[in-house]
Amino acid sequence: MLHKKKKEKLEELIAPTYGSKFAAKLLPKYKMPEEDMPPRDAYRLVHDELMLDGNSRQNLATFCTTFLEPEVQQLMTDCVDKNMIDKDEYPQTAEIENRCVHILADLWNSPKLASTIGCSTTGSSEAAMLGGMAMKWNWRAKMKANGKPTDKPNMVCGPVQICWHKFARYWDVEIREIPMEGNRLIMTPEEVIKRCDENTICVVPTLGVTFTGQYEPVKEVSDALDKLQQDTGLDIPIHVDGASGAFIAPFLHPELLWDFRLPRVKSINGSGHKFGLAPLGVGWALWRTKEDLPEDLIFYVNYLGGNMPTFALNFSRPGGEIIAQYYNFIRLGKKGYREIHKACQNVSVYLSEEIGKIGPFEIIYDGKGGILALCWKLKEDKKYNFTLFDLADRLRSRGWLVPAYSMPANREDLVVQRILVRHGTSMDLANLLLDDIRSCLDHFGKHPVSKPLTEKEAGGFKHS
Repeated sequence: MLHKKKKEKLEELIAPTYGSKFAAKLLPKYKMPEEDMPPRDAYRLVHDELMLDGNSRQNLATFCTTFLEPEVQQLMTDCVDKNMIDKDEYPQTAEIENRCVHILADLWNSPKLASTIGCSTTGSSEAAMLGGMAMKWNWRAKMKANGKPTDKPNMVCGPVQICWHKFARYWDVEIREIPMEGNRLIMTPEEVIKRCDENTICVVPTLGVTFTGQYEPVKEVSDALDKLQQDTGLDIPIHVDGASGAFIAPFLHPELLWDFRLPRVKSINGSGHKFGLAPLGVGWALWRTKEDLPEDLIFYVNYLGGNMPTFALNFSRPGGEIIAQYYNFIRLGKKGYREIHKACQNVSVYLSEEIGKIGPFEIIYDGKGGILALCWKLKEDKKYNFTLFDLADRLRSRGWLVPAYSMPANREDLVVQRILVRHGTSMDLANLLLDDIRSCLDHFGKHPVSKPLTEKEAGGFKHS
């Protein structure tokens, strides 16, 4: 009996992958199988299912890194078993995280580099929530010290990514989101001041608005808040959502005042796995000084070997993304980041110019002065036999994901289409995309869409 089982196992190992008994069966979908299978067969069958995913390099909807050097992939493999939270067991990973925090503090012009405080996170959304929590805790302490109620905190922002709505709901903060009006698609100082009061925990400008790619005017908002403090005594801090722009502005717009050079900016979140060029799974939260991060948000644990502080929302997570972030910092340096982002900006501007020349389209953001993106709408002077949702759907047939979506309040009537230009998007790929856009329009000319797709039918807009 034992000999028979060994023979069966040997036959399984030497059988052709697609001649084995495992390839002849349907993969279990929702229940664990009773028996095991050789790793070769398990890998091949799962790998084959992944062929049905889209090509990430053609996903022009995502902000996230899709091009990685082989050395980054190797470092990720080297660190797959390292838990970055266990700083006692993996002290060098902890040291490299600390180096990254100080590199970013220097990049974002922290006034106290030696005592910089910050941490890595699973992404910019977690980092944003940490920044918001610190703002709420500091506001609450100030209100209690003055004998005032702390039950109605609010925050003021422009059109924001969903993570801020999550923060407001999870931590019971009223979100005063400035709606879009006419051609104003971002916050302005005037609109910010209208919504501020003594219960405002912070103002959150976005350095690269999700919907258009534009930078919100951090310096102008800071100046307006300075004036508000002079007039009323209200001292309202700023948290900058630099999910995308915090890794672009230092290289392409170094003269722009948006960071810790402004004393009112107390914290910044950034996304390493977006324009920081790291693999998926890393963000960064930094505070201006140690005093800006409330002590009671820091927890100390000693059951991993040493007494270690932690103030992230997540606990156990892999260290590879942090190591890869550091690799990029030393591999590319400021020169390399500048060259990569400048090349992407050139592609953004080129695409906006060429798409603007195509009859139906009007460019809203052209890739200049903001993040590496562009967006457009249909011109309003005529009717069309297709919508931008139809164009997005048609482009999918060639593998391109170019999202169409309607704007938030109060411009739900405005439908736009957007491209994110990331590391790895060459001018040649841009030209291939332009050819496919023109081909789609030729198709609509010959085959009018009898019933244009709605946003819901097209799948809507998903930020990533």
